[in-house]
Amino acid sequence: MAEIIRMPKMSDTMTEGVIAKWHKKIGDTVKSGELMAEIETDKATMDYESFNEGVVLYQGAKEGEAVKINGILAIVGKAGEDFQALLSSGAAAAPVAASTSAATTQAAPVAVAEAIDTTGIKAEIVLMPKMSDTMTEGVIAAWHKKIGDTVKSGELLAEIETDKATMEYESYNNGTLLYIGAEAKQSVAINGVLAIIGEKDADWQKLLKAHQAKGTAPAKVAAAAIPAATAVVENTGTSTGHSNGRLKASPLAKKLARDKGIDLSKVQGSGEHGRVVRRDVENYKPSAAPATPQPASTGAAKTSAAPVVLPTVVGKESFEEINLSQMRKTIARRLSESKFSAPHFYITMEINMDKAIEARKSMNEISPVKISFNDMVLKAAAAALRQNPDVNVSWLGDKMRKNHHIHIGVAVAVPEGLLVPVVRFADNKSLSHIAAEVKDLAQRAHDKKLQPSDWEGSTFTISNLGMFGVEEFTAIINPPDACILAVGGIKETAIVKNGQLVPGNVMKVTLSCDHRAVDGAVGAAFLKTLKSYLEDPVRILI
Repeated sequence: MAEIIRMPKMSDTMTEGVIAKWHKKIGDTVKSGELMAEIETDKATMDYESFNEGVVLYQGAKEGEAVKINGILAIVGKAGEDFQALLSSGAAAAPVAASTSAATTQAAPVAVAEAIDTTGIKAEIVLMPKMSDTMTEGVIAAWHKKIGDTVKSGELLAEIETDKATMEYESYNNGTLLYIGAEAKQSVAINGVLAIIGEKDADWQKLLKAHQAKGTAPAKVAAAAIPAATAVVENTGTSTGHSNGRLKASPLAKKLARDKGIDLSKVQGSGEHGRVVRRDVENYKPSAAPATPQPASTGAAKTSAAPVVLPTVVGKESFEEINLSQMRKTIARRLSESKFSAPHFYITMEINMDKAIEARKSMNEISPVKISFNDMVLKAAAAALRQNPDVNVSWLGDKMRKNHHIHIGVAVAVPEGLLVPVVRFADNKSLSHIAAEVKDLAQRAHDKKLQPSDWEGSTFTISNLGMFGVEEFTAIINPPDACILAVGGIKETAIVKNGQLVPGNVMKVTLSCDHRAVDGAVGAAFLKTLKSYLEDPVRILI
């Protein structure tokens, strides 16, 4: 019997996955455990191994296209098996309780359960995954976390016994384990509630109640709620794209046309009964508009001076639309949330780097790894944070966390966007240790080999654009950090020293602060300490 394979949640912040590559095509045989596809999440490209056995009958997206969490990734079954009914029922966001016939309008009203508002509840329900092709439920062999424990993405949460083997289940969520759906030796049905993970004080009871109501309530969208004319437009009509003056087009075709500024009435439909579908909009090429006739010259114009004749410039307007990577989508979402929710303010300071240049040259003569100016800034920032702990804080909405450890995130540019791997306990590490670690993290970031533990947990962030010749810039705070340091390049310029104008090397740094957590005087004190360390680097080593 054919079965739907749904897009799994492969990271704690993932909302959809992009098909990076299919390793099986329609008609291929797939076995349990075989690599089926590579899926790009917001953090990495990951392999997806099939839990099903059979023939690939349908694929929910082409390579480069996205599928929402729990959306249809593929359908696997027997060769030649009819899967259309399964596809229709599986793709529907909410089942329709009645047909679109005239009798629909006479049907009795369908009772709809009152919706429970769960917005603002910072917790997430973890459902029992399908871990084998014939699995209908899983038995909890052992819990590796108990209620109240902290859970991190990638940590072992439980051992689950399927009908074929006992398998380890690693969490994709971060937070506190608030609820478990079954004790050890008890079973949970596929897509049943396995656990709830979130903030310690989250109202998980309300979230669970809403989930249970959603699972037992009747269909939330009854056919009577759909205008009869709309149903007729989508299913009946002549061979053109119109019926009774109404346009027939799929919702996706309408959205694409709206985004591209295309008049759907001019698009020839190739779908059933002339319905305009996605491919019609994508392949539509508007015909050239007729030239606008020029008005006849008037007598007055004839007597005026001869017009200036400009040469004809021949060109072609062109563009391409590039699908956003999951990483780029996440960067856009997180930085938008930071910029528009956190009140930023900025403090800029000039630092004389003459002694730092000399110190770096001396250190590199004996260091086992080449030390960069960025490594020196990172070490100095860690030492300055130890002296100014009020900057080493995290804003958590209803409370503020004062971090006693110093984990510094280092922004690394990669082709798909920006990653921020973390140097942990930076204040306790030597410069050569920091230099080696930063180089390793940067290389693994470019190779897409970073693990979640590599980019989580920063308490302060540094972004350096000095190597690109940038003198000064401001950076957006990387939440939940309260500050980020933007580092410019070192510029040789004239400075005043002992009342004399002499050449010197100056670097500008700008501290972006979340005013909810850090005040101006606190930020300024941190920069003053940082300046003292970089202008006399020997102090960093003490």
